[in-house]
Amino acid sequence: MRKTTRTDTRASAPGTAGSHDLIRVHGARVNNLKDVSVEIPKRQLTVFTGVSGSGKSSLVFGTVAAESQRLINETYSAFVQGFMPTLARPEVDVLEGLTTAIIVDQQRMGADPRSTVGTATDANAMLRILFSRLGQPHIGSPAAFAFNVASVRASGAITVERGARKTVKATFSRTGGMCTRCEGRGSVSDIDLTQLYDDSKSLAEGAFTIPGWKSDSFFTVRVYAESGLLDPHKPIARFTKKEMQDFLHREPTKVKVEGVNLTFEGLIPKIQKSFLSKDREAMQPHIREFVDRAVTFTTCPECAGTRLSEEARSSKIKGISIADACAMQISDLADWVRALDEPSVGPLLDSLGGTLDSFVEIGLGYLGLDRASGTLSGGEAQRVKMIRHLGSSLTDVTYVFDEPTVGLHPHDIQRMNNLLLRLRDKGNTVLVVEHKPETIAIADHVVDLGPGAGSEGGTVCFEGTVDGLRAGDTITGRHFGDRAVLKETVRKPTGALKIRGATTHNLRDVDVDIPLGVLTVVTGVAGSGKSSLVHGSLGKGKGKGAAAGDVGADVVAIGQGAIRGSRRSNPATYTGLLDPIRKAFAKANGVKPALFSPNSEGACPNCNGAGVVYTDLAMMAGVATVCEECEGKRFQASVLDHHLGGRDISEVLAMSVAQAEEFFGAGEAATPAAHRVLDRLADVGLGYLTIGQPLTTLSGGERQRLKLATHMGEKGGVYVLDEPTSGLHLADVEQLLGLLDRLVDSGKSVIVIEHHQAVMAHADWIIDLGPGAGHDGGRVVFEGTPADLVADGSTLTGEHLAAYIAT
Repeated sequence: MRKTTRTDTRASAPGTAGSHDLIRVHGARVNNLKDVSVEIPKRQLTVFTGVSGSGKSSLVFGTVAAESQRLINETYSAFVQGFMPTLARPEVDVLEGLTTAIIVDQQRMGADPRSTVGTATDANAMLRILFSRLGQPHIGSPAAFAFNVASVRASGAITVERGARKTVKATFSRTGGMCTRCEGRGSVSDIDLTQLYDDSKSLAEGAFTIPGWKSDSFFTVRVYAESGLLDPHKPIARFTKKEMQDFLHREPTKVKVEGVNLTFEGLIPKIQKSFLSKDREAMQPHIREFVDRAVTFTTCPECAGTRLSEEARSSKIKGISIADACAMQISDLADWVRALDEPSVGPLLDSLGGTLDSFVEIGLGYLGLDRASGTLSGGEAQRVKMIRHLGSSLTDVTYVFDEPTVGLHPHDIQRMNNLLLRLRDKGNTVLVVEHKPETIAIADHVVDLGPGAGSEGGTVCFEGTVDGLRAGDTITGRHFGDRAVLKETVRKPTGALKIRGATTHNLRDVDVDIPLGVLTVVTGVAGSGKSSLVHGSLGKGKGKGAAAGDVGADVVAIGQGAIRGSRRSNPATYTGLLDPIRKAFAKANGVKPALFSPNSEGACPNCNGAGVVYTDLAMMAGVATVCEECEGKRFQASVLDHHLGGRDISEVLAMSVAQAEEFFGAGEAATPAAHRVLDRLADVGLGYLTIGQPLTTLSGGERQRLKLATHMGEKGGVYVLDEPTSGLHLADVEQLLGLLDRLVDSGKSVIVIEHHQAVMAHADWIIDLGPGAGHDGGRVVFEGTPADLVADGSTLTGEHLAAYIAT
């Protein structure tokens, strides 16, 4: 391991202020870390690099940031801690010199239907105050402009206990800004009843076709069948008018089912509360499929999608209502706020203007405050979270960033770098997990982990300056100066998808032909309309501006949506690999497949198949101990007596993808269905991954590649990938390009939304959108080969690609 000497920080004697200039980590063993010891300088910008799965996130987020948050939580009273998430101490011997950690990660923002960019950043709160002070006609307090606040009116008798008790009449009213039709959601739904039940059957015969509504469930099916309000043996089609009214629309009513008090509610309001109150993007795939099939969402006709009541929209400042202001592009809204000359609300205008200027500065000026927060990409969500920290007066805190350049065009990366340096220059410690060489280059200090991924990683390969990294013999150092080479020959298209008149979001009546049978890269600055063009036109294969011909069924779209999984989920369960493995074990041993699932009949009864026993210690961190009965193997002892190819099921789940690929490829254990899945996992560079390790231990890059491998098994002629290089190390990009080539050579058409110059240089055809973001974008500014783009040199993408390629 190579280290630089730091005589300046080590010279200070113990007990002096200088001894606190380092964050010392000694003996870290979180996830795959192998007794890692490292010293991180404070008030500097430190970048952590290494291949995906090398242990960067385990060190930065799982060790340093996690312990900082745990120690802060411990400063609260036991009563308060009881309401906070309990955090276990990371597996590390020594952690010294920690400061308060502020984590700015890529977790998607809350996907509540009423959550918008404005509500998430407090910009809406300031706008509401502004309109309550200056709006004409005056309609009330800031709540009158809030689409999350309903209007309330009440009257009646109240008892006043002041001196002699007396009863008086009182009225109460609160004016809210919520649209009564859509309840502040901006859209209304129409439910297709034929997708909820089969009316030729009775309730007793299992008429419901709703996912998750099992026939023996007390809270769903049985409350309808055994409530006494409906005849469970009569086909639904023969219900009387009253029975149908009760079945579909009845108000919540208390009923008894087998002596248990339950609530009977009409089917339509129950579906609305169960499914439609959640954001579509946050639903599980099978639930989302059901909702797409059963429910039609349309823009609310009363508020035109603004979420606000007519009264709230009637109050204006210089001809602009709060709905108009929220719909503006933020960069335009900032100009409008600055133009308001109202000394009476001067401080408010300064604060609001500062927040809006931060959006522009961080590269999000193309958004609108009414944009639903659940529709933001991971990179956009991370930058929105950054806004509240840019103007903060706090200093000497530790900011932790997870790939802040995700989703950024090379043109925008310099702006992000400047923001990171600003945070450092205020006296803060900035820790960044990053792969982009442009951001690594600005680091004061670099920690490179590796040398490989998974069990082959978890050690510090280099610690020092950027120049030292360049000269070092690590994977990151060797690839730091990588440059792409333009293709000498490009593939010829076999056809084209014709998109005509695309107007989704900021697209300006775009006409473009996407070639088939080749690798097409769609690029442009963040907010230029790339995703709107590709997903908006190809995702469904129908609608305004869609590609000619219904291609929706033939398109496999792999987006950036997060993989959600509990500690019971693992690569084998997520990819469907466990099913053929269980069947192979069952066939070889003449028993049921369910025995070989730790979530079913074969689970260890002591730990219920978890492998560990969790002890809840109330406000203190819970304790997880390896199950004594199964020794962490998760299965009953009798199940482990069954073998396939000389291995039991727990030994198979402990294999890496590469080992399992060899095991199921030949011999007694040969299982073609399992081998195909393992081949795809190896193709995306996950050969080192253990097939039974929990999804919660995987890094962001590993999860995205796991998702890619899963979708590769789907039937489809057109593959759409959204920034597949996210979370990939420089060395892994080459492997991804090989995978894309194999897909195209097998007869697929591959369309990639991407910012990475190496992917652009490898494309057969490039479609560049811009020239700017938001209303300054939405146009095709270039179509052609990468060589033509470099020769043209008229677009931002062309300039950066020309600077990147090897000459």
